Amino acid sequence: MTSQTPDAASDAAPDASVPGQSGHPGHPAHLAAPAPSADAAAPPHAAPPHAAPPHAAPPHAAPPHAAPAHVAEPEVLASITDGVGRITLNRPRALNALSYAMVGVITGHLEAWRDDAEVALVVLDGAGDRGFCAGGDIRALWENATAGSNADSRTFFREEYRLNALIARYPKPVVALMDGITMGGGIGLAGHASIRIVTERSKLAMPETRIGFSPDVGGTWLLGRAPGELGTFLGLNAATMDAADAIAAGFADYLVPSASLPHLLQALQERADPGSPPEIVLLFDETPEASELEAQRAWIDACYSAPTVAGIIERLRDRPEPEAARAAAELATLSPTGLTATLAGIRSARAASTLEQALESEYRAVAWLIEQSDLREGIRAQVVDKDRAPRWNPATLADIDTDAVLAAIAREPDEPLWG
Repeated sequence: MTSQTPDAASDAAPDASVPGQSGHPGHPAHLAAPAPSADAAAPPHAAPPHAAPPHAAPPHAAPPHAAPAHVAEPEVLASITDGVGRITLNRPRALNALSYAMVGVITGHLEAWRDDAEVALVVLDGAGDRGFCAGGDIRALWENATAGSNADSRTFFREEYRLNALIARYPKPVVALMDGITMGGGIGLAGHASIRIVTERSKLAMPETRIGFSPDVGGTWLLGRAPGELGTFLGLNAATMDAADAIAAGFADYLVPSASLPHLLQALQERADPGSPPEIVLLFDETPEASELEAQRAWIDACYSAPTVAGIIERLRDRPEPEAARAAAELATLSPTGLTATLAGIRSARAASTLEQALESEYRAVAWLIEQSDLREGIRAQVVDKDRAPRWNPATLADIDTDAVLAAIAREPDEPLWG
């Protein structure tokens, strides 16, 4: 467990792309995923005019052979082999950033396979060996906000959240392979699957507070159900989890060595005795090392149970552990507005009875947050100018009208999530 997210996390967003400002007007904008350094991310590119509509049911085609150099690789590969429907995010150079078009394609496959007798289970994975899905460069979200096109961002959120709920309620087993970096929108895909696998390379986080935002894609649902106050710490501080931490926090179920993943896929296709997907995964499962995050529970639970962010920081500063002092210092650098909304979101999700309720609360919160100056300023500091020196407004927690923020994030947007 680390309390500071890597550069990939600081550039990640709750979504990897939003329709609208980048690329051709009216078409989904494909955003570059966060790379280990921001300068290494692939440039954004617009979706082709004849891209499949978001819910088009795709044919049962195997992944195509290598395309000619002038033909773009499909951003999602899908195939059915021996009863296993496999969906692969195929933007490895961009750490498999999740674009608006990809959300529609994935949704289409899952809808088509729901009642397909040829598909007994679904596997979600990412191309390459660096990550399953690291969220994405949130420059287009910033462009929408600065251009007054936040309706396009809300459209993306609605489509993405509906996909998150679809995965959670899918009638067939969904096996998610979170090998490598899995953050933001990647958590939304994998974190709600019925079988969630991490490897020794896994790095998981909800990094939204670093840009003045709050966790979404069902992240508050997961954070709110982590043991004790671990989820509150992870959400507010945007801390990164390794495999052991992710299992301890309830973000993953099994640890499988990355070298064993091809053998696991083969076993799932063969489905010899034992035959159920969980039983097959157990054949490859290894016991993780002790979670460093779990070992910090004493001071985390004592501090992050405070009713306000200011109260959390005060308790942290009173603790003797150096980790608590570092956590307090980190919180002091983040958006007071984003932190206030995040704490409220996690506490609300903890009381929710369904993922859908949590997603609805998240949608109300993000619909308001994208209208606030702190999101634009956070993205500017992390991605646009990269000075890592955001100027938040209000600048301090003492200047926050908490009641006003809570009322604002509870308002229903013009376009309902489930409408």
